[in-house]
Amino acid sequence: MFDAPRRKLVEVNGLKMYFPIHGGILRRRLGEVRAVDDVSFDIYEGETLGLVGESGCGKSTCGRAVLRLYDITEGSIRIDGEEIGDAGYKLLRARRPKMQMVFQDPQASLNPRMTVARIIGEPLDEHTALSKPEKLDRIYELMDAVGLNRNFANRYPHEFSGGQRQRIGIARALALNPKFIVCDEPIAALDVSIQAQVVNLLEDLQSKFGLTYLFISHDLSMVRHIATRVAVMYLGKVVELAPRDALYGAPMHPYTQALLSAVPEPDPNIETRREHIILKGDVPSPANPPKGCNFSTRCPQVMDICRQIDPEFREVVPGHYAACHLHDIQQTRTAGEPAAQEVSPSDQQGEVT
Repeated sequence: MFDAPRRKLVEVNGLKMYFPIHGGILRRRLGEVRAVDDVSFDIYEGETLGLVGESGCGKSTCGRAVLRLYDITEGSIRIDGEEIGDAGYKLLRARRPKMQMVFQDPQASLNPRMTVARIIGEPLDEHTALSKPEKLDRIYELMDAVGLNRNFANRYPHEFSGGQRQRIGIARALALNPKFIVCDEPIAALDVSIQAQVVNLLEDLQSKFGLTYLFISHDLSMVRHIATRVAVMYLGKVVELAPRDALYGAPMHPYTQALLSAVPEPDPNIETRREHIILKGDVPSPANPPKGCNFSTRCPQVMDICRQIDPEFREVVPGHYAACHLHDIQQTRTAGEPAAQEVSPSDQQGEVT
């Protein structure tokens, strides 16, 4: 028997999110911050796409833009077959039940003046016509689903721990039975001892309700645990996207290789023999990205072409995408054509230790 083709629940093509920079007495537009710059990816129904990268690379902005919490600069966003990239307020409001978000800081994302029952029930007030008893039953169901005691329904957020507050946020996100949830670093503000509990809860809920996640994080170990596929961002662009095992086992982009080399190995005998790629220099400003490849100013394998032409984000091997001229050269060699400019020692921007 043949496996049924997977259905794309989320399709993002050419997404751009630029923030204008104004200055001077007349507040003229002086430039723009390219927080998300021509990003494309798909998320299949029932999977978890991990989105990783260092702080400031545009991960959270990308997640919010996909849910249209921002008016995007350019691009197409289709969720469950419906285009929302240019949708107006009324259409977006009608689509909100399908797509929800779990925010990074559970303390900042919960109204301190509202009880748990009111926080979880707020989406029901806005989008359903349930009676008061029906809403209360639904609130209790959601509290049970995320592991909260029903007796806490009339307490306020400040009476809970960080992990419990994040469970409240997850319950609120589940209230309208969404198909797609953006998890914006949901464990970053939690103690290490609580992080695994929240991630396990998200996995259990995904299995129970058939959820699809975009899981944004800078914790590569946790992403390896929860993600089906992983996308790596650098300075507003996705530089590599692949199935989890392929990306962690054989990363193709120099930036991904550097990120993974920084993940500590629990076995000290293996750790002492590992090579660590140390990147030199700082991340360029998204308001003034470098010419050519964004990573060319720090790449240990930089070539002349990297400083001139932005590499195409393409499928290098089936299911494994990367934006790097190194693979264009390898493909050219395979085809028997003359190789492009090689890396010279003077071009090295990083070192291996």
